[in-house]
Amino acid sequence: MLFEEVYLQYLKYAKKKQKNQSFETLWQRFNSHILPYFKDKNIEELSIQDILEWQENILNYNYSNNYNRNLHFLLSGFLTYCCKYHGLSINVASKVGSFKKKYEKDRHDFYTLKEFNQFIKFVDDELYKQFFTFMFYTGTRPGETMALRFSDLQENYISITKTMDSHHNRTIGTPKTTSSFRKISIDNQLKKDILKLKAIYIRKYDHIDFDYYIFGGIKPLSPTTINRRKKRACEKAHIRPITLHQFRHSHATLLLNKGILINEVSKRLGHSKVSTTLDIYTHTNLEQEKRVINTLNSIRNNFFKTLWQIFNKIILSIKTFL
Repeated sequence: MLFEEVYLQYLKYAKKKQKNQSFETLWQRFNSHILPYFKDKNIEELSIQDILEWQENILNYNYSNNYNRNLHFLLSGFLTYCCKYHGLSINVASKVGSFKKKYEKDRHDFYTLKEFNQFIKFVDDELYKQFFTFMFYTGTRPGETMALRFSDLQENYISITKTMDSHHNRTIGTPKTTSSFRKISIDNQLKKDILKLKAIYIRKYDHIDFDYYIFGGIKPLSPTTINRRKKRACEKAHIRPITLHQFRHSHATLLLNKGILINEVSKRLGHSKVSTTLDIYTHTNLEQEKRVINTLNSIRNNFFKTLWQIFNKIILSIKTFL
């Protein structure tokens, strides 16, 4: 069977298995980077050379390692489906393996506490100021933050049970993984600021019992407007812009630099494995490097100091004996 014929059947299968946002991503990437290359080929005649040539073609676009890895995962997943339902004898993409990794600069940029305080001073709207502050001090994903309602606030905890698709039609759905369902503790000041927003919505809309979105009121904030406000504040503050997701990196890095255990940070972020957190946040930063050097200097200095003390005692003993 032709690749494209099987792919059209696969789409029906994948749509039933995946959440809307995941399916949209699959459809978009498959149609852009996989289908055009393989659509006229017979799936039973796909060879290792075909996969290697496709990989070479993709590498010319200079995508990130992570993006390339996701493309390989999509193609391999499709061929696994072909093996299971269409009699394909071997998954050649799996046999070849993923793309060769290239060197790339650390993409996990973040704000230090000092940089965040500089940025937030220039956010001139209270609602957006609280949105960015919430993300910096909780580490929630952008879609999770936009989907929050006041019913998700219980005492000093925020329950993460849903997310918003911020790329397409802004639908509200459940998080991708079970580990993303979690309760996050928040500090007292953040809780006070959130409740102030609720009071503002009640005065504005005059509906006491309505379950408002924490960041937006009747409807959630628009991602494009959020990014526009962020860009404007960065320009005024003369600070480099970071992505919304990198406010999450900022929170994790802040906690790790303050000595919070990696497993606690991992649970707060909603990672299924501590190894995921380690992979993302083992990037080098100045504060961690200072800690390493100070520790090594201390060890070395104490060693030589001990040697010197022993040497002096030996000299003193010799002088006393003489």
